[in-house]
Amino acid sequence: MASEKARHFAEKGNQKDVAAYTQNYGAHREGISMKEVADYYTEWANSNRYEVDLGPERYRGPKIATDCLCELFPDNREGVKILDIAAGTGFLGEELWKKGYRSIDGLDPAEGMIEAARKKNVYTNLICDFMSEKKLDIDEDTYDVAAIAGGMGEGHIPCGALYEMIRIVKPGGYIVIVMREEYLEHVSDYKDKLEPLMKELELSGHWIKLERRIVPKYSFENNGVVFIFKKC
Repeated sequence: MASEKARHFAEKGNQKDVAAYTQNYGAHREGISMKEVADYYTEWANSNRYEVDLGPERYRGPKIATDCLCELFPDNREGVKILDIAAGTGFLGEELWKKGYRSIDGLDPAEGMIEAARKKNVYTNLICDFMSEKKLDIDEDTYDVAAIAGGMGEGHIPCGALYEMIRIVKPGGYIVIVMREEYLEHVSDYKDKLEPLMKELELSGHWIKLERRIVPKYSFENNGVVFIFKKC
């Protein structure tokens, strides 16, 4: 289904958008492994095309996520400790910095992305690692917010990583996930799994769902979906 959409976009889009879409699709193609994802993103970052291909006219994830956090924290943002998961080159970190957040850590498995993000000078710490079921070298109850803008997808963050997000967020803190809506159906690890697990975690008292909403034109004219949870 995802490959069919890529072909459809290629037929309908303009040349520059098609090139950017094709590049982005390469990071989300069916069957890609997490290691391949990290390598792909490093190569993309080193090409100096990533921030052009995913500029704000094509990809609104960081802006949407930042707006969510600003609603959660209307003031006193300097001390809010945030983990930017799948930080990439620092799109979300930059947006958060503009809004007054000053305690931002970034996590990304791609060394090329980490090096590009470092140059933005908005992160307190940068961690080169995968967000997965594996326990990170981060103490539990560390962050006020764990935020993902665009880090979900084929071969990206698995469903089981929700447990690790909960572990590293403080009680009363938030997990904010902004992703492409169609991945809930197109990504095999998410289809009939991600939202049921989210519900299971709510029923078991791990977190409370505050919001689930669809956002238009999230990425390449595709709708996005925003999830906001509060840790119990």
